[in-house]
Amino acid sequence: MDHTPPERIKLKEKLGYGVGDLASGLYLNFFGFFLFYFLVDLNGLAPAAISLMLLLTKLVDAVTDPMMGAISDRTRSRWGRYRPYMLFGAVPFGFFGVMVFAAPDLSQTGLLIWAYVTYTLAMLVYTIVNVPYGGLLGVISPSADQRGSVTAYRMFFSALSGILIGVLGTTLVRELGGGNEARGIMWTMACIAGLSFFCLLATFFTTKERIEPTQENGSILGDFKELVVTGPWIAVAIAAILGVTAIAARQASALFFFEYVAGDDGTPVLAFMDRPALFLTALALGQISGVILASFLQRRFEKSHLVIFAGALKASAIMLFYAMPLDAVWPQTFVQYGVGIGFGMLMVLAYAMFTDIAEYVDWRSRKQMTALVVAASIFAVKTGVAFGLALPGLVMSMTGFEAGQEQSEAAVMGINLAFAIIPAMALVPGGIAMFFYHLDRRTIAKIETELAQRRQMSG
Repeated sequence: MDHTPPERIKLKEKLGYGVGDLASGLYLNFFGFFLFYFLVDLNGLAPAAISLMLLLTKLVDAVTDPMMGAISDRTRSRWGRYRPYMLFGAVPFGFFGVMVFAAPDLSQTGLLIWAYVTYTLAMLVYTIVNVPYGGLLGVISPSADQRGSVTAYRMFFSALSGILIGVLGTTLVRELGGGNEARGIMWTMACIAGLSFFCLLATFFTTKERIEPTQENGSILGDFKELVVTGPWIAVAIAAILGVTAIAARQASALFFFEYVAGDDGTPVLAFMDRPALFLTALALGQISGVILASFLQRRFEKSHLVIFAGALKASAIMLFYAMPLDAVWPQTFVQYGVGIGFGMLMVLAYAMFTDIAEYVDWRSRKQMTALVVAASIFAVKTGVAFGLALPGLVMSMTGFEAGQEQSEAAVMGINLAFAIIPAMALVPGGIAMFFYHLDRRTIAKIETELAQRRQMSG
């Protein structure tokens, strides 16, 4: 029997695949940092109204994300199953992102409707591009080690997006806005849209799908039923949702924390970077370090154990940041770097685990549903972002926050709850979920071997 090892993925393809996540990373990091601030502090919409919007739009995602996974699994084209969506989705991906921040002069009701429509469309196009993008990782190689290596490049570019938003985001908003912060946010998003277009095209032209599709994949409903009884998928989805929620809540409330709690006036503290920029940059640099660390450690330790460690590190660092004096800029920056390490570890491990689960489902049920399984990662990230963005609005509206005013003690406590205490607490059940993930390295190796034999026979 042929025991030829799987084809090694070359550096060009790893970079080409990874840069696709620069597009989505810039998109989500910018939304996470500026959307709530743009709508509430700059346009005067009620925090509770925006929180409700963010949560209700997830009902749409709950349908469209798995549906897009099932559709792309069944796509047959000369470019493959998943790559065509990067080609044809690149333009609308950027366009609708800009539209969210291009609100015309409307009444409060009109502006809220505009936010609902454009944000829903932006997240829909994000789904159309990123669910197949995630599915592509599952068929780029039959080897878990090769997929893990490609995932590390993906997470590097994801972290790089955070650095770019951290280092350049507030500066571009200031310079492009010319004194109008809302306009600066829109034009900065337009720059992100242009860069994202080229990133997605690079992914399309440099990658290859190496696992051939089966002739018949069964019914979409049957795939859904198979997925929802898969314990490892549920466990990783819970950990990913809560892990992203913690980070998104901190991002969404950071500008409020620095302005209303720490009393920051926007003065640069390092070159042209102010405290919010330093905060985001430390997170992103830590995220890159976490990606590198997890990529090394997962060769020796179980992924589920490393996820638990990453969550504990994040929660501890968040609470240590909260306990520090408000003017302890550099100690806070160092601790925020630790938060980033935990986040980077969690994300690279979670994406690798999702592709392992896709192989497990194929082995167990003889159904290729890679994109449907990986759609859970997209839905988990978007749900975590939505929960994280909604959390400050809900808490701040309950504690009496008033935009542009000196805040009461209750309102300050509300900001601290959204910025630190609740995010740290959210990480605990995510770690508990990992005790129900039973796909260890030995099991994955067995699955890979048996799938390789099965594919040889069918081929």
